[in-house]
Amino acid sequence: MSFARRAVIDVGTNSVKLLVADVQNQIVQPVHEESRQTRLGKNFYETHRLQPDAIAQTASAVADFAKTAREKSAEPIRVIATSAARDANNSNDLAAAIESACGLKLEIISGAQEAEWAFQGATSATDLANTPLLLLDVGGGSSEFIVGHGGHKRFARSFPLGTVRLMEKFPPADPPTAHDLSNSRQWVKAFLEEEIHPELQPVLDREKKSGPLHLAATGGTATILARMELESDRFDRDRIEATHITLKQIQTHLKNLWNLPLAQREEIPGLPRNRADVILTGVLIYALVMEEFGFSELRVSTRGLRFAAVMT
Repeated sequence: MSFARRAVIDVGTNSVKLLVADVQNQIVQPVHEESRQTRLGKNFYETHRLQPDAIAQTASAVADFAKTAREKSAEPIRVIATSAARDANNSNDLAAAIESACGLKLEIISGAQEAEWAFQGATSATDLANTPLLLLDVGGGSSEFIVGHGGHKRFARSFPLGTVRLMEKFPPADPPTAHDLSNSRQWVKAFLEEEIHPELQPVLDREKKSGPLHLAATGGTATILARMELESDRFDRDRIEATHITLKQIQTHLKNLWNLPLAQREEIPGLPRNRADVILTGVLIYALVMEEFGFSELRVSTRGLRFAAVMT
């Protein structure tokens, strides 16, 4: 059976991402990957309306990526959208802009579907396929928590906890102040304790009776944390996925990042300049999740949502 070349364009709260891949059953061989920050969730969370400039930039990025996918002979090309689009009162405006720009229909997926695909994509990698996992996907508008082993999920939920969402709620000064960090930390800690812990901890306790449970992460923030550890400005899937980040290392990044002005964060090796603002909330969420649920190490996967979407 031959490989089929397919493409997925993922419209997230923070960025638009393209995956063109050759697919055969559950085997995904990436051909081309690209990302562009459009910050669809900018100024969104007070009104729950996507802003016209963010819609226009997002539609333009999707159109450019669709052109690239067609040039690479991908068929079909799917366009999927996650947290900001599904929470928006005017998601039809985004869908209309994308269809007008490139002729493609927008699929807005549920939080449950996002969690399902994050797990399916991450566990397509051999080293995670048979590992008991808590998989965490921290996005711009939501975070997905999935517990599973060997392709079987025990728990999967999407929660309204995201890097852009948190940054919009508590915008830090430049440089960030101790008060800024304290406000964000207190809010995330309370959210974890009140909204996530009661549902997730009993599942973790049951799973740990059978043996060690590993924490793995997929998504842009996790990839960037690995690249910062490697001090690498290049995306290297093998090196990133071989990286294990300790809680102590995450806490060191947290302390350092929250003490630097934006201009200095933009010069950190491995940290893309256009992610130097939102990395503050990203590293905070990972640190507090690890502290709350007792994980000392984080493994990184680059094979989340898009890998699963391109299989189906």
